[in-house]
Amino acid sequence: MRQMLWGALFSLLPAMAGAQSTGLFSMESRQDGRTWEAVGRLELAGTAFCTGSLITPDLVLTAAHCLYNAEGALLAPEDIQFLAGWRNGRAAAYRRVRRAVAHPDYDFTAEPSPDRVYNDIALIQLQHPIRNTTIIPFVTGARPKVGESVGVVSYAHNRSEAPSMQDTCEVMSAQRTVLVMSCSVDFGSSGSPVFAFGPDGTRIVSVVSSKAKSGDQPVSLGAPLETQIDTILGMMAHGAGFAEGSVFRPLRAEKTVRKDTGAKFIRPQDGETDLLKP
Repeated sequence: MRQMLWGALFSLLPAMAGAQSTGLFSMESRQDGRTWEAVGRLELAGTAFCTGSLITPDLVLTAAHCLYNAEGALLAPEDIQFLAGWRNGRAAAYRRVRRAVAHPDYDFTAEPSPDRVYNDIALIQLQHPIRNTTIIPFVTGARPKVGESVGVVSYAHNRSEAPSMQDTCEVMSAQRTVLVMSCSVDFGSSGSPVFAFGPDGTRIVSVVSSKAKSGDQPVSLGAPLETQIDTILGMMAHGAGFAEGSVFRPLRAEKTVRKDTGAKFIRPQDGETDLLKP
């Protein structure tokens, strides 16, 4: 899958109690995964995959770095395919891609940092909407609180043929630009939706960007969904993702209105916390 990129996380993670999380539940039968068929596998140029989720009938939410190949080149829309509810060689719906747009402040070449995680958001517009009574797009919601239970539905390199659900992990730390969670992720989990559960129903509150360690404990990193989706939708409304502003040359905001990427992480010493990218 994706190449590992190492950095440091110790400045991001204060001393935290080790949150415990249970194992993954593989949804190998359609009955098991019926509620989650709007989560699908993103095929990337036939060489890698990520996870994505429908938030409207024709928009898939995923991680921005999924739009790049291992050499750092942006993929063409025709190299991306969304397989909704992919399970054991079949999908509930197959769709080609019309355009794909990353957040304008995301920099694939930047070193690991909270801002890099925060901007690791992309939207993919499908060539044709998925209108199916069993594939219902998810709504998005505000950032969860520290200690709140969340769940992740994802594909990964050792469980690529069916989605897996972990619904008993929790938010360990909620910084301005990054959520640190006890959820289990691996290669292929990039772009996975992080769900919160409450009286208003199930909602996506983050997108998995990276996996890391807090001491000896594996953790996952995700962006809290604040204004990033609206920013990308605004770009799409102005033509981003089409010929003059396609994924080959993403339409970006003018430098005068763009934010700086912020301080870079310090490289870790032996035994300190490491950050790696799924």
